[in-house]
Amino acid sequence: MSTTGLHDYGEHHNPLTDTRTYYANQEQHAGSRSRTFSSSQLGAYHPKSRPNFGAHAHSRRRRLSHDDKPISTPRRFLIDVDETIRLVLEQEDTDGDFQISVTDSGPKLMSLGTATSNGFKTFDVRGTYMLSNLLQELALARDNGRSRIVLDEARLTENPVDRLSRMIRTSFWHALTRRIDGDGLEIICADPKNRSAHLNPRIYVPHGEPKMVEYYRQVARDKPHLKLDVVVLPKVCDDEAFVKSLNDKPGLLALAMEEVDDGKGGKTLKGIPFTVPGARFNELYNWDSYFMALGLLVDGQVNLAKGMVDHFIFEIKHYNKVLNGNRSYYLCRSQPPFLTDMALQIYNQLPRNDMAANNAWLKRAIQAAIKEYHTVWMSRPRYDPETGLSRFRPGGLGIPPETEASHFTHILQPYADKHGLSILEFGEKYNDGILKEPELDEYFLHDRAVRESGHDTTYRFEKRCANLATVDLNALLYKFEIDIATAILNVFDDELELDDDFVLQPFPYTSSPSAFKSSLSRKQNSSEWLQRAEHRRAQMDTYLWNEGKSLYFDYDTVTKRQSLYESVTAFWALWAGCASEEQAWRLISNSMAKFEVIGGLASGTEESRGKISLDRPNRQWDYPYAWPPHQIMAWVGLERYGYNEDAQRLAYRWLYMMTTAFVDFNGVVPEKFDAVKLSHLVAAEYGNQGVDFKMVPREGFGWMNASYQIGLTFLGTSMRRAVSACISPEVYFGLADGSRATGQADALDIVTSHMHQVQF
Repeated sequence: MSTTGLHDYGEHHNPLTDTRTYYANQEQHAGSRSRTFSSSQLGAYHPKSRPNFGAHAHSRRRRLSHDDKPISTPRRFLIDVDETIRLVLEQEDTDGDFQISVTDSGPKLMSLGTATSNGFKTFDVRGTYMLSNLLQELALARDNGRSRIVLDEARLTENPVDRLSRMIRTSFWHALTRRIDGDGLEIICADPKNRSAHLNPRIYVPHGEPKMVEYYRQVARDKPHLKLDVVVLPKVCDDEAFVKSLNDKPGLLALAMEEVDDGKGGKTLKGIPFTVPGARFNELYNWDSYFMALGLLVDGQVNLAKGMVDHFIFEIKHYNKVLNGNRSYYLCRSQPPFLTDMALQIYNQLPRNDMAANNAWLKRAIQAAIKEYHTVWMSRPRYDPETGLSRFRPGGLGIPPETEASHFTHILQPYADKHGLSILEFGEKYNDGILKEPELDEYFLHDRAVRESGHDTTYRFEKRCANLATVDLNALLYKFEIDIATAILNVFDDELELDDDFVLQPFPYTSSPSAFKSSLSRKQNSSEWLQRAEHRRAQMDTYLWNEGKSLYFDYDTVTKRQSLYESVTAFWALWAGCASEEQAWRLISNSMAKFEVIGGLASGTEESRGKISLDRPNRQWDYPYAWPPHQIMAWVGLERYGYNEDAQRLAYRWLYMMTTAFVDFNGVVPEKFDAVKLSHLVAAEYGNQGVDFKMVPREGFGWMNASYQIGLTFLGTSMRRAVSACISPEVYFGLADGSRATGQADALDIVTSHMHQVQF
């Protein structure tokens, strides 16, 4: 085989194409060769400057390069995959975690044989970023069955913003995609949260779906190695006692399917694809899915986002709510409601060549949202008639079974000691109702509410969440009401008939039995929904808005006063549009600085969180931790009210933190960050997700992926360049010396001026 054949891909070769295409297009090279192993030089020169990032190339020539002649074609390396993986890990992975990061103490230099010389001449790859990219590419090549490759240098020096965005778009979403059917069950049934003695896969199929029941029973017969247990749920499947009875036999809840040709002249069922958050969360989640859908829309994956709405419609029909997640232990619990905005965002991006089908799909989504609104969020106990506001207050009995084994040890220990039992024995007797502990019942009422809120856990909600009319939930429901009114008026000619029979909650609210009508008794119009929204906005102003503090607060419906924990969810009122122009100005001018830190918006303020100690540890939804949903909601809300520069600044902070972690820590994309320390190494009760991988991140983390793709849409060219160069926000915005830059300066000038401040 000629040397040319090893590296000549033709003039149309794209070195930065997606991984599967890139490695699939390389033939499996064999035959004799003089030299293909990469050589490493221990203790060699370790540069202090940043690596060469594509368009941001340095003019200074590399020192100690053994392929020192000027080249007219892009550089490529001839690499033995397994041997080079061994060398990289042996030399550079000094902490043994199968990642190359800034904390490793290796020389950060390795020489690779060039393809043009058939491996005789070498070129030095330097620095954390390039070496971690090398390790990632080698791992991906091995995943694709390659033992020898020709690797483009461009994949090692790729602009980090472009690289991360490309990996999310072409790899991460694919890796997070699941399907519940015969082909997808083995992957989706795995549940790291299952601590029961029954680990065989189990799927619960809702009442009223006989074709689905038979389909899964046939799968069980065709694939006996799965040992699949198919169980049909009763018609009322979210009864508290029934759900508790499933604790020792947890399983997956079936989702929507479509009928397709079976290739034999008949029909069969096929699962509709959806994305999961990742790591230990291997099922369809409620509010995670909303943010992932926004990211999918940015990346043009409209059908994948649309499928998740189809699943939510199915869940409302059969499980009576959009579930926290589609596992049996979530049957009593929902999460923050985003269905209407999710459906409208997707509807606006559907192809316009079949509007009748688009409208029919949106109709099903809005009908389902109306049902959930009335039967879940506006029904007691979640609805508080005195304030007219809603609360996270799900049903359920006993100890939540999906938590880590030791999660409630500190809560249960005093009760176990009281009864002279071990924690395990006490837990069993308490769950079975043999031992009665009203105070513990109250604790778990609030604990389940915290989990339904999505903010598990935080001192904001400690032992009181179920009593709180929160600003986030009521802002979401205001948006629900506005969205429903808008869809009815603009798409359905101000008249929408409901298909399912359920009880409509009266408006204005009254407890009179005669006021509760069937959903089939009348058609829906926009006027009532606009009135509902205006009423909620007025109630939020009365109970949640604090004029003196320029902030929205949760309202305790039991103590009848505001809870003065300062939460960044106050800015969800901007996203929903329920704040007045003056309230928006006060929020931004007087309160935003309380939450803004170098990496974006913290979940709450340090003052509200209180002091941390061994007896009072950090909670992951408190200061200093920052999460993608809070960032995205704030960006969109600020832009909605015309505060575009603030939205851009916050987006820059977040993307800077994500990009520096990606560059410095082997491509990591975690669930959350410590936004004060700019660290993904989180010391909170659940640690962090998305960080435990070997050699290459394969899926990132769902809503963090989305936040990157969405955040990039807020940045101009100059800001994107500065993020690529990992320029600190304090430098870019001129905050370090107390002056505010205009944001119009050329980022490349800033890169040059502050080169000495950033090292890779």
